[in-house]
Amino acid sequence: MRKLLLAAIMLMLVSPLFAQMDSSYTAPLKKSPKRYDLSQKAGDHLMIQLASNQWSGAPDSISSRMGGLNRSANVYFMLNKPFKGNPKLSVGFGVGVGTSNIYFKKMEVGITKTTPVLGFINTDSTNNFKKYKLATAYLEAPIELRFTSNPENSMKGIKAALGIKVGTLLNAHTKGKGLKTKTGGALNEFTIKESSKAYFNSTRLAATARVGYGNFTLFGSYNFTPIFKDGVASDIKLMQIGLTLSGL
Repeated sequence: MRKLLLAAIMLMLVSPLFAQMDSSYTAPLKKSPKRYDLSQKAGDHLMIQLASNQWSGAPDSISSRMGGLNRSANVYFMLNKPFKGNPKLSVGFGVGVGTSNIYFKKMEVGITKTTPVLGFINTDSTNNFKKYKLATAYLEAPIELRFTSNPENSMKGIKAALGIKVGTLLNAHTKGKGLKTKTGGALNEFTIKESSKAYFNSTRLAATARVGYGNFTLFGSYNFTPIFKDGVASDIKLMQIGLTLSGL
């Protein structure tokens, strides 16, 4: 009986305390998402890329003759569409031109020949070219899924993007510059340029990735489609690594 009386007294003392705590408790407020002011932000921009080229899958007989800085220049006009729910994410898409220059030492590429197989011709004893390159240009349409840590100011913040681009071949040509001995022993500089798309795939598809800070990002791309048509050359694919200058 004494224990029951003691328990009742304790309950009477503690009940007002719980009632006071319950009346003063308020549930935590949900954080409202941060709002970004994008009214002054441009929705379009140029994307300029300078890159180094590599041929994946080229046999040693070709890759051992490649020399110099195999370089690319890509220029795209892009539109950027931020996601309404999260402006840090956006989709970028556009159109532009992508180029590639591959240089060779003591080798010519017979793109204007009519043989079933494209000839990569060693010219150890007859080559007079100081410089020789194979150049291509594509009309391309890139699309990217983008992230930026600072949607309001493109010049500050971390950026990253993953995407693909599809292209159609505009031009393929070789260009050689060399010296020729004239009568009397004098040297005369000459240039030979040949153009043909016969051995090349007319379309290409590539995966792309970018990461960086502010207006500069490092980028890489890898072609899923080979440069040359089936059966005319090895399964050679283009890889690019370089620097992108872009407002987004």
